[in-house]
Parts: sequence; C-alpha cells; structure tokens
Amino acid sequence: MVTIMRILLGILFVAHGISKFQMGLGNAAGWFGSIGLPEFAAYVVAYLELIGGIALIIGFATRYFAIGFMVMLVGAIVTVKLPVGLLGNAQMAGYELDLALLVMAGYFAIADERGMGLDRLLFKTKTQ
Repeated sequence: MVTIMRILLGILFVAHGISKFQMGLGNAAGWFGSIGLPEFAAYVVAYLELIGGIALIIGFATRYFAIGFMVMLVGAIVTVKLPVGLLGNAQMAGYELDLALLVMAGYFAIADERGMGLDRLLFKTKTQ
C-alpha cells in the first residue's frame, strides 16, 4: 500500500509540474510575480514538481524530495491558499488538496518504510 501511495503522490506532482511547463514557465513566473512571490520561484517549483514527482514514482531519494515538497506546500498554503480558506472560493481552490499532499509527503519524510523502489534497492540496510 505504501508503494501505491508513493507512486500516486509522484504522479500528482508530475501532473502539476507538466501543467506549469504547458502553460509556459514565463507565464507561471508572471503569475507568481502577480501575487507577490519572486518569479524565479515558479521555475524552482515546476522543476521540483516534475523531477521530484518522477523520483517518487521510481522511489529514488524519496525522503529528500518529500521534504522539498513539504517546504513547497507549506509555502503555498501560507502565501497563497490560506486567505481563501480550506475549501476556497469562486476564484481559487482552497488548501484542502495541499494539506492532504503535505501529510502524504510528511509520511515519506519520516517513515523508514518507503515500499518497493530504487531507495530500497540502492540503500539496503542490514535489517532489510
């Protein structure tokens, strides 16, 4: 079950990363700037979502990418989503999805068991 959860989390982040690339990173950067965030953050977020999502899917550096996602999600909640509330409003979604993804990423940041993936194959411990 943990492997399915990790792969699903990765797929969701890859989808969000791809959407930023499809809209154009310049457009995503412009949107970040329009809400008062540094425009370069859009590039960081897009690449983190895409590369980190792929890493989660294959189970590589799971803990480190999960920590990166946690930082990104807390930033998104605090800077963008918190003012519109848990469920959002007519203009923007709330932070319910971000909160669920944050909890999932938190699990992978602290869990010793990350399921089947490259982490397990490359970094076997004597207890496994």
